[in-house]
Amino acid sequence: MKKYVKYIVMGTIAAVLSALLLKPSKVQDPAPRSYEEIIRSGVLRAVTEYNSISFHASGDSIEGFHYELLQAFAKDKGLEVEITPRMSFEERIQGIHRGDYDVLANHVMVTTELKDTLLFTSPIVQNRLVLVQRKAQGEEDSCYIKSALELANKTLHVAKGSPAILRIHNLSNEIGDTIYVKEIEKYGQEHLLALVASGDIDYAVCNENIAKASIESMPELDIQTVISFNQFYSWGVNKKNTALRDTLDQWLDSFKQTKAFKQIMKKYYKN
Repeated sequence: MKKYVKYIVMGTIAAVLSALLLKPSKVQDPAPRSYEEIIRSGVLRAVTEYNSISFHASGDSIEGFHYELLQAFAKDKGLEVEITPRMSFEERIQGIHRGDYDVLANHVMVTTELKDTLLFTSPIVQNRLVLVQRKAQGEEDSCYIKSALELANKTLHVAKGSPAILRIHNLSNEIGDTIYVKEIEKYGQEHLLALVASGDIDYAVCNENIAKASIESMPELDIQTVISFNQFYSWGVNKKNTALRDTLDQWLDSFKQTKAFKQIMKKYYKN
């Protein structure tokens, strides 16, 4: 159990970082800041998930794929970046709506439903959803799921408000049976992996890149069962902030062609 502690306490670390980094928004003005206002303020406000891919503390420094991308964008535009970690996807979306944050900078699955809620940037990476479970304990292990067809009447745990919920509902329709979903409010995707590994829950769903980043420290886990096709993942901004989205698009399309981007990809996506 001790080896999972670092994942469980990430929630506490994220909460502390939130308290230190989050500046309260003006209650009387919930509208998002325009790109011009962001430039005048000199600060870009971003919200992300605390995990080993997006944003995390490493010793005395902060690291993460999206952290480094944000820093590169901010440096290019002469801005400072203020990053707030929020474990709940729902809270991140609400913060964008209220204007607490300018950009949602983590792996956001581009779906038709979310397009009604966010403006998406150009795709940054491709990813897919996987089932997280413990490895089979022998050939007759009834808990082990070999394919998505065996998920009928099983309960899958996801982070609260996760876009994975829609995929699970669609999968339920595809197999013609009920798949139950339990949303976990306090924990992010990596924390769900730790809960599966420790035996507190049997099944979770998360992005494959997050699962791969954690699997070496939790060898008892199995992430071989894929439950979605590869999909584009992007950043998101408020629906009213077209100028910011367009600026991010132009920068991302250019930066993705650079050696610096390839180095960041290699660092966080070794597989």
